[in-house]
Amino acid sequence: MTIASLESLSFGIARTVEAAAARGHRLLLLTSDRSVYRHELAELPADALDIADVDTTDQDAVRRVLSGVPDLAGLINTTDTWSTPAAELAAEYGLPGPDPAAVRLLRDKSEVRRALHRAGVSGRTALTVEAGPDSAERVIEEIGLPAVLKDSSGTSSRGVWIVRDAEALHTALTEAAGAVLKGRLFAEPFLAGPLYSAETLSWAGETRLLGVSSRLTSRTPAVREEGAAFPVALPDGERDGVARWVGAALAAAGHDQGFAHVEFVLTADGPELVEINRRIGGALIGEALCRSLRVNVYEALIDVTLGRRPALLDTDTDTAPAADGPAVAFVLVYPEQPGTLNGWDGLDGLDAYPGSVQWYPVRAAGDAVPDLGDQRGCTGMVLAEAATAELAQHRAWSAATSVRPVMKAVAGP
Repeated sequence: MTIASLESLSFGIARTVEAAAARGHRLLLLTSDRSVYRHELAELPADALDIADVDTTDQDAVRRVLSGVPDLAGLINTTDTWSTPAAELAAEYGLPGPDPAAVRLLRDKSEVRRALHRAGVSGRTALTVEAGPDSAERVIEEIGLPAVLKDSSGTSSRGVWIVRDAEALHTALTEAAGAVLKGRLFAEPFLAGPLYSAETLSWAGETRLLGVSSRLTSRTPAVREEGAAFPVALPDGERDGVARWVGAALAAAGHDQGFAHVEFVLTADGPELVEINRRIGGALIGEALCRSLRVNVYEALIDVTLGRRPALLDTDTDTAPAADGPAVAFVLVYPEQPGTLNGWDGLDGLDAYPGSVQWYPVRAAGDAVPDLGDQRGCTGMVLAEAATAELAQHRAWSAATSVRPVMKAVAGP
């Protein structure tokens, strides 16, 4: 039997192929651009999976591919962009999958915020506004400052502006008016505190907290992700509180099956939502889960895709990392200037650093890197292991500082 994947996160294909095979299935990847998965595909034998090169933004083209699969058993989606089309297609083909209406809600960050507010899970709500400086007075009156402006369907930290005063608010609203947004612009209160993400798995409304990842972000105005570590060692009472809160948040948002990556700020008053992604965390979060829990968590993805209760829910993961499993951290490596990537200096010295350090390239020589303001500017990631997430983060950071992208600058006018 075949399990199809409508695109995928950049990392995790190899683990998914292995998980599908463990359940007696073969993976078919539908993609518009194989280069997104160049690292993963290079690690796999050429015949490990099937690949259909198709315009995945064209629903009819995707249908033609799926209709030509005689033994289609399930349809995976691990990305935000294709989550709604994947849910709609799964329902259309009579395959197991989430309610498309619930997926559409989760793709709208402003509606999720309002849903949590109505359910009493969040003390903060969202305000939809028109992009442009004329909306500044309304934001100040109804949300206050500091505030955050967001694209309701944005990904990879794109379309996010943190504003601390009226001048910055006017500037951000003007920039938003000239930006291409995937959804609607909305404003919400700024959350003061460190950023984390809860990595969860749900089935039939039951949610299990697999662990919490730390999140390191850059200073404003870029607000891009710089690194993460898993699992954060929260005190028992605080971890239990996060587990209860994230379960209530997912219930209020209508997410009752599969993985979720729930970003939150641990404020002075407790956890407050940043956003909910109905998938395994991006970058190397999935790899961190596999290593730390000593299990291929993508087998749970396959179970859910096939309409089965995931075995991972019943595995003892409350003491992550596992008794013999490491904590894992990774750091994103950005160039100092935009341009064309020629390669990297320092990769040959990574073996000298402690922590079983590994390099995961995101770009390849010759790739254009036009923007450094969000994760699109990332050229690769350095991963390291240690006994705790704190030590793993220190190891990954120290190793990453030795890697320098070599760029050919963009020619001037």
